[in-house]
Amino acid sequence: MTTRAERLHIDVSGATPRELGLSRGAALRATLPAAYAKYAELFRLLGVSEELEREGTERIIAALRPWRPALLEEFAGIAEGAGVDLAPVIALNARTEIIALGGMASSECSTLTAQIGGHRLGVQTWDWHIELEPFWHTHSVIGPGLRYAGLTEQGILSKIGVNEAGLALHFNILGHREDGPDGVPMHVLSSVVLSECRSVEEAIALIREAPIASSSAFTMLDAQRAVSVEMSPAGVFVIEEQGGSVQRTNHFQHGTPLAEQKSEVFEPDSSARLALVRERLAEGSPTAPAEMVRVLLSGEGEPPLTCRADMSKSYGERWATLATVLTDPDARTIRILDGMPTDAETGAWRTLVA
Repeated sequence: MTTRAERLHIDVSGATPRELGLSRGAALRATLPAAYAKYAELFRLLGVSEELEREGTERIIAALRPWRPALLEEFAGIAEGAGVDLAPVIALNARTEIIALGGMASSECSTLTAQIGGHRLGVQTWDWHIELEPFWHTHSVIGPGLRYAGLTEQGILSKIGVNEAGLALHFNILGHREDGPDGVPMHVLSSVVLSECRSVEEAIALIREAPIASSSAFTMLDAQRAVSVEMSPAGVFVIEEQGGSVQRTNHFQHGTPLAEQKSEVFEPDSSARLALVRERLAEGSPTAPAEMVRVLLSGEGEPPLTCRADMSKSYGERWATLATVLTDPDARTIRILDGMPTDAETGAWRTLVA
């Protein structure tokens, strides 16, 4: 496994989308091919054949070309910079949509926002397959749009981040029965939101006009507002903060998409995690960032807000909290801990400023 001291950070910059891609690809030339190979292995384990993966990438291209053709130029730049074909780059960026073509029960991320000292803050655990632990990194992006910084995976434009305008974005996968690779990939949409939007309001408007064909939730916050936006083939639904907080796991909270949810993928785990978060918040709101992190701590016998890999299982079933993330949109900062909330007080946090 990658050690915390070795965790990669890259600075991505360029005056055009292609130059941005070249910058990212060149920085990841040594690791992107291995990252794709490990994802391709996961796709096959989940029942997604090479042919189905190839068809999926072609459908993604068809969806992006009329909406944001510059994204295809950025992908081409990544491929050239990394010395790989275009298809693997698109597959990595559309990994959520390609995985949805298969199916397997999973454990995933937990997110919440809070108001502390007059400021909105966000915290999240990022839970993912332990085998993919070597293939994530932090990045700072300076391009034609707004600067942003955060955490992502090799070759993928964005995941969790904050931008220079003071908009923070957290990311949770959801599952709908109509999910498919016929719209903008969710990780790509994260990049578009962070590079183009100055507020939660602008981000919601952009998401509503985007071609959505798969499911995720972006929990977003700025100085004035925090929301969790549920996106799915059934539509876009905004969950507003209540009592100064938004809480998010991996099931739909709005009734319309919930009616066609892939409940077998994330349940009953997701509802149990959300109930535990809300139970803890009912005992008292966090008064410091460290207390927000502690809300996501869980131990033996509790719902896995802190996810520990069961190494007796095989690839595709070994889930772990790979990172813990704190965002402060007012300060334009994102703090990233390489590890679980259990490491929060003794581990080294990496702080990035957008």
